[in-house]
Amino acid sequence: MCADTLLKDIENCRKEMVELAAKTSLSNQRVVDISTKLDHLLNKYYHLTSKKTFLY
Repeated sequence: MCADTLLKDIENCRKEMVELAAKTSLSNQRVVDISTKLDHLLNKYYHLTSKKTFLY
């Protein structure tokens, strides 16, 4: 998966979560599930784009 695709997925997931939370509540189970999905996408993006520098 490329970084651009991940960014689009992240933005779509974030938008979905914000809209649902506005209609329900932050503690709604679907909001929590989407938030968890967003966390996973963000972690993937971080690992894909991070530069590992090792000091020896």
